[in-house]
Amino acid sequence: MILAFSVAPSGGQEHPDGSVVEAVAEAIRVVRDSGLPYRTSSMFTEIEGEWDEVFDVVKRATEAVMPFGSRVSLIMKADIRPGFEGEMDGKLERLEEAVARSEGEAKPDVVRGRARHVRTA
Repeated sequence: MILAFSVAPSGGQEHPDGSVVEAVAEAIRVVRDSGLPYRTSSMFTEIEGEWDEVFDVVKRATEAVMPFGSRVSLIMKADIRPGFEGEMDGKLERLEEAVARSEGEAKPDVVRGRARHVRTA
């Protein structure tokens, strides 16, 4: 299972610019400490593992944010595909290959989770 989630507090002491970075940092610490594969972007954190272990991490990450506000917003989206592992990277690799095929001559070169295309002669 891959689960993308976003967790943020509201109703607490506001950062002068409205940022919730300190609270989100606590949630990410929980994710990192879990040992599960994860990827964080500007909007979501994706985590991969078995159902129970993924939801345990999300629960603990949410609990880590609770002290920063009077309520917490949690958004989740899951890709549940039994029998598959390594799909956070696998899905991106297959997508880049498909894009490269559709472009004809482009060859995908995936670097640090970002895709860039290298033109071949």
